[in-house]
Formats: sequence, C-alpha cells, structure tokens
Amino acid sequence: MSEPPETDDPDGPDPFEEIVGAETERDPDLAVIEAGSRTLRTQAGPPQGDGVPARPQDPEVDRALREVESALADRWPETKLDPSLVRIEALMDVLGEPQRAYPSIHITGTNGKTSTARMIEALLATFELRTGRYTSPHVQSVTERISLDGAPVSAERFIETYRDLQPYLEMVDAAQEHRLSFFEVLTGMAYAAFADAPVDVAVVEVGMGGSWDATNVVDGQVAVVTPIALDHTDRLGTTPGQIAGEKAGIIKEAATVVLAQQPVDAAQVMLKRAVEVDATVAREGMEFGVAHREVAVGGQLLTLRGLGGEYPDVFLPLHGAHMAHNAAVALAAVEAFFGIGSQHARTLDIDTVRSAFASVVSPGRLEVVRKSPTVILDAAHNPSGARAASEAVTEAFGFSRLVGVVGMSGDKDVKGFMEAFEPIFAEVVVTRNSSHRAMDVDELAALAVEVFGQERVQVEPRLDDALEAAITLAEEESEFSGAGVLVTGSVITVGEARLLLGRG
Repeated sequence: MSEPPETDDPDGPDPFEEIVGAETERDPDLAVIEAGSRTLRTQAGPPQGDGVPARPQDPEVDRALREVESALADRWPETKLDPSLVRIEALMDVLGEPQRAYPSIHITGTNGKTSTARMIEALLATFELRTGRYTSPHVQSVTERISLDGAPVSAERFIETYRDLQPYLEMVDAAQEHRLSFFEVLTGMAYAAFADAPVDVAVVEVGMGGSWDATNVVDGQVAVVTPIALDHTDRLGTTPGQIAGEKAGIIKEAATVVLAQQPVDAAQVMLKRAVEVDATVAREGMEFGVAHREVAVGGQLLTLRGLGGEYPDVFLPLHGAHMAHNAAVALAAVEAFFGIGSQHARTLDIDTVRSAFASVVSPGRLEVVRKSPTVILDAAHNPSGARAASEAVTEAFGFSRLVGVVGMSGDKDVKGFMEAFEPIFAEVVVTRNSSHRAMDVDELAALAVEVFGQERVQVEPRLDDALEAAITLAEEESEFSGAGVLVTGSVITVGEARLLLGRG
C-alpha cells in the first residue's frame, strides 16, 4: 500500500493570493470574490459528471443490459432476505475468493452510508489509489452500484461481468436450497470486477445490517459505522442497540473502527464488539470530528479534526450538518487506512484533502435539479434522515415557501417522516413511485392529513402530475419568489423524478 504524500511546505505560494494579485485592473472587492470562486474550481479539478449513467445509446448494448437487468430481477429481490452467508460464500469459493485480492473499507450504519462512501472514494483516488466502490440502492441505473476509478462501470463492462459469472451462478444455484438473490449476485459481480480491474482498495457499503449481509465476506481493515437510527425494525431490531448488534458484525479481528456519533446503547454495543475482536476504535467527538463549519455558496466550509490533526478551509459542495459529519467520518476512515493515528502522527496533505472534498458529488442528496422555482431531490426515507434534510434545507436555502412531493415505501415510519417535515412544508403533494413496494397513495394521504391537515395536502397518484402540481403551487403567487420544491421519501421516487426532470 502506497504512503500518502507528506504535507507540502506551508510557506509555498498561495494560489488565492496569486489570483488576487493578478487582478490589478479590477475592483479589489470583485477581484477577491472572483479569486475565491476560481480557487474552489481549481481545487475541484475538471468538471465531473453526477455519477448517474443514462441508458446506453447503442441499441444492442441497451438490449443486452435489459436482458441482464431482467435476469437479476427474476431472482429474490433485496426486500426478501435470508439471514445467511452460505450462498455468497459458495459463490466466492468457486470464483477463487476475489474479495481477498485487495484491502477493503467496509461501511455500515442507517443513514449517510453512500455519501460517506463517495467521500472516502474521492479521498483515496486523489491520493492516486485505484478504487472500487460498491453501494446500494441505485438512483436510476443498476450499473451505478459498481464503480471503478470514481465512475460507474460502463454498461458493456457490467454485461461482460455478469456473463463471465453466469456459469458460476448456475453452479451455485444448483447446489443450494435457494438461488442466489439479486443482491448476492450484484455483490459477487462487484467483488469480481474489483479483482479483475484490479483495484488498490475497495469501498464497500453494506446492503442491510452487517453480520449476515452479503457484503460481509470481506475482511475490512477499516470498519466504518455511520449514525444508527430506527429503520428496517422488522428485520434488525426495535432499538438502536439491537440494530447495532447486527451492524457490529462487520468489525473484524484487529480492524480499526471509525464510529460516527451514536445513540448511547448503539455505541455501547459497538465498543463491546471492538473489545471482543481486539479492534481499535476512533470515535467522532473524541478522536476526530467537525471543529467548525459555516454555510458557503454551493455547500459549506469546514475545519475537520482528523486523527492526525486539523484540516482547515475544506470546501464541501454538499449541504447540511449531517454531510459535514459524514466528511469527518470519511476523513478519519482514510487516515486509519493509511495508518495515521497509529503508525504515523501527522496529517494527510491538506491540498490533496481539499481537492478531494471539493470534487464530491452525491446524487439525490439535497441535489438541486432545477431553478426558478428551485427543485431539490433528497433520498431521505426514515424520520432521522428527514430531520437531517429538513434542517439542511432550512439552513442552506432559506425558502419563503417550500412544497413537498412525497412518495414512500409502505414499510417505513411514514408518520414520523412526515412530522419531521411538517415545520418546513407549506403544502405537501403525496404520490407514489412505480415500485411494487410503494405505499398506496390514499393511505399515504390519510397519514399526511393527520400531520399537515386537510388544507395542506394534495393527492396526485402519478409522479409526473405530482411534480407539475408542486411546481405550480410554488409559482402560484408572485410574492413567493423564493419558493421551492423538495422531492423526497424514497430513493426510487428521487430517481424517477430525476428522469422526469431531465437528468440522466
């Protein structure tokens, strides 16, 4: 594993000052403002895509991808689970244990996993390591789940990986009581693609839980636990402590655990597991954290306290305190991966860290997809995620009037979710997405009326009609020039809204 570069000479030229100095013919204040903008653009590097691939333009490739998607959909869906690693272990065995060909950073938690994974990936890549990232669920295309070098694998590579594995899938299917599930096959594809690339490090997000999740055939030398809250209570437990018991299963012998701020009972479970397996623990608020944050145009400016020291003036182009905490967790995870805090007592190169964070994108996480009125997409789907999104929207946007578009799955705490948004939604348009798991729109409306009152709730069964209705509500009175629309409730709802609004 390569060492990260040492911190550059602090006495070197300041690009901000150089740019300001070059603007001798302009108004000094305008020069400073322009310099700040140009400096941030330089840190972020060349313009990046949003990480959400469109359908293949080649008809033959699109047809082949649809065949693979159909074959995957024919298997057990992600919502049907068997708490066992037997099938994925059998697949790894016949594939020659590809998941052991590279070190891994393994991520569990309730909220913030994907955004944290993207930040970790950006940091590792900026330190010139070849990365593989496996996350779920996807926003629009299943190919998003498997990324190499910071970008989703191409449709062609996704198809090729599936076809390469197909004989082995059939072999395992024939030997097991149940066929490999949709998620197990995708996990096998990711691990095989990473070994084939090959990657220097894999960043792997748990699908659900930890102990029996299909991803848990990796031995992550760094285990990351984002905030734990109540979700999937029918499968994981009804208290944060019970849920933590499942998620703690990713903590392996002698690993380093990077622990975000947690409820007390969840933290106790995690610390007990760490002691049992002789793992080292880094705790947010103790060994690392957010030292300072302030709202900035297009995101926020942070001072992060890492395992090796402070990192000032880090621009993060994502909104909300929760994203700042995700950034602190991601930084600590990468420091731990490089041995900082244990083998090395120094910081990572500050300019490299700034460049990495300035380049981060997280589609569907307070993502602005339209202006006038502003339309924001956020994939929050439980009360804790909704509270974080509500606080972030209030802080970052300051809308005079905000209209919500909500489409949720039926297995969520819908009323708790609605209550989190009640203070900021002037009206809410309830709808549904195309998933079979989507909650009946009349049932959703009844719960919304309990929270918002009849006069603030509008029902539009079709998502396209719901978007149009919300935009109309936001525009209907000229005095509300600062009105906006927030689409939320489900990753599927956000993904479909993204397509309807011309993204992807």
